[in-house]
Amino acid sequence: MSRDADPTSNRPDGPPPNPWRTLSARPVYENPWIRVREDQVLRPDGQPGVYGVVEFKNRAVGVLPVEDDGAVWLVGQHRYPLNQYSWEIPEGGGPPHETLEESARRELKEETGLTCGKLELIATSHLSNSVCDEIAFVYRASELTPGPSEPEGTEQIEVRRVPWDEAWGMLQRGEITDSMSVIAILHEAVRRCGGLG
Repeated sequence: MSRDADPTSNRPDGPPPNPWRTLSARPVYENPWIRVREDQVLRPDGQPGVYGVVEFKNRAVGVLPVEDDGAVWLVGQHRYPLNQYSWEIPEGGGPPHETLEESARRELKEETGLTCGKLELIATSHLSNSVCDEIAFVYRASELTPGPSEPEGTEQIEVRRVPWDEAWGMLQRGEITDSMSVIAILHEAVRRCGGLG
């Protein structure tokens, strides 16, 4: 799915009209990963307003590595914006020059050392669509082969092979809160219940 894909476009009558009107847009901040802009708008109620939007330069890509015995691999790291430790699936940014699959395989290798024989896209998600345009692509990896990891300088990562029951328990206890990880684990749970072909 492209960044501009509209899931309502397959409605017989088309999507509803956009109730927002953009009067002007002003760039506020930019770094290698994001751009922030401030728009002067007319709101759906016709009143003037301001809308701040964060534009992401990369696509978010996450991978749930699944072993033949059902165990999954998780990575732990401190997340700076939250100032807390987070258990997650391997994930990161996919630059425009890479295909999504290349990004997924690279992130998997960098963070865990694993390579995979099979990689399938299981979900797409807009991670915070009220303030940003970030779109995530979540993959499931299987037929895994171990190898050395190659973390980036911004990453101090702990890698764990986790039995499925433990991973599910971590999610239920609120120990996994990262959105791509929640999506991946819920998808895997449905799959294991026979809900996905």
